[in-house]
Amino acid sequence: METTEAVQPTEDGGLLDSVTTEDSQGTEQQNPEASQISHLAEQEDDTPLDRPDWWPENFWKKDDAAPDLEGIAKSWMDLRKQISQGKHKAPADGKYDASAFGAIPENDPVRSHVLDWAKENGISQLALDSLVGKVVGMSAEKVETVTRSLAEEKAALGPNADVIIKGMTDWARGLVNKGVWGKDDFEEFKYMGGTAKGLKALMKLRETYEGSRIPTESVPIEGAPSKDELYQMVGDPKYKTDPAYRAKVERMFAQNFG
Repeated sequence: METTEAVQPTEDGGLLDSVTTEDSQGTEQQNPEASQISHLAEQEDDTPLDRPDWWPENFWKKDDAAPDLEGIAKSWMDLRKQISQGKHKAPADGKYDASAFGAIPENDPVRSHVLDWAKENGISQLALDSLVGKVVGMSAEKVETVTRSLAEEKAALGPNADVIIKGMTDWARGLVNKGVWGKDDFEEFKYMGGTAKGLKALMKLRETYEGSRIPTESVPIEGAPSKDELYQMVGDPKYKTDPAYRAKVERMFAQNFG
């Protein structure tokens, strides 16, 4: 049997001249289109994610167990804006933007002290705004709480609360003028009468002392706002921010129920 030698590619031959229909293992080339493709989607892992130690906690959605990408993007944009405005450092001329103080007047001693302190310690504008914003916010909440508390105590006294308060105050002042009470006694009276329950207890003592009931009725001025309307005016945001408006409301309270 004659042996056929493999034809070696010559310098003029092509790169595929020696390729046959069989691969080096003698098996037929598989048709790529014949391969099976799995159309079954892989099962998703529903296990909640744990926040990595390197991911900021304030940018992690606890309810969704996922990173707050939108929040961190906004934070980055805010930071770039603050840096571009120079708020990340103290003003070169030492003059701070005091807009964070809001309606606090320029001659307020606390405001002046804070600005001087910031200048002496090289506090950045951003840090000053953050500090002042929190303090002003706390003060506003305190004023709102006190105002709401006083309104609730007056409501507990009834529709003639201001008449009762004025009458009891005049009675206590009379005891001081007569020498029955001293100034310390009057201060204790103010403390005890600071709530509706305390003032009612003092009213009972007074009734026992005088042997008669205390008059508590008042006649509102014709055309004047009602007690409920006045309390609504107290709840208006202008009552805390506008001194003229606040003085007007207090004057109307005094004219109609004081």
